[in-house]
Amino acid sequence: MEILKQLSECLQKGDAGLVSDLTRQAIEAKLDTRRILDEGLIAGMSVVGEKFKSHEFFLPDVLMAAKAMYAGMDLLKPLMITEDIPAIGRIVIGTVQGDLHDIGKNLVGIMLSGAGFEVIDLGASVSPEKFIDTAEKEKADVIGMSALLTTTMPVMKKVVELAKERRIYGKTKIIVGGAPLSADYAKEIGAHAYCYDGVSAVECVKKFLGIN
Repeated sequence: MEILKQLSECLQKGDAGLVSDLTRQAIEAKLDTRRILDEGLIAGMSVVGEKFKSHEFFLPDVLMAAKAMYAGMDLLKPLMITEDIPAIGRIVIGTVQGDLHDIGKNLVGIMLSGAGFEVIDLGASVSPEKFIDTAEKEKADVIGMSALLTTTMPVMKKVVELAKERRIYGKTKIIVGGAPLSADYAKEIGAHAYCYDGVSAVECVKKFLGIN
């Protein structure tokens, strides 16, 4: 539908005001809430993610698009709750204990939210217990951990070990990311995957959950 195409295009341009207006118009036109979400907001963020991956878009473009996406989501969320529309998956993310760097983690959260996942962002310097307690409480499909300091990387292994102790390992997948990390390190500590950026995190989580 034309209004949903416009919504997607305005989100890609980072125009929060127009995204809010068009979302409201789509709601007033009695369009299906899931369609507004999928064909408008998620479709727009998907293009943003692809353009970021191909270096056509940069971090400021993504942040502007995210602001526009949240402007639309603020209007859709009450309807999604009322209509009991589930997110396609639930992800707990955070930067590990001792590490306050959160730009990469925030970008991953934006991309996951933009793909239709419910993201529970625990912030920075998150303890292993908080990761696991939250994952258990929220019945999370995935735990995503970030680190920028090599000195904080061992905390990731503690999270994996605690997940095994609590018997949620496997049922809840664990992904890791951050500049000093690698796929080999992820394998070494028992994480299920290494994701080098927000786009790869979305692809990885979709693969885990069997979403095309």
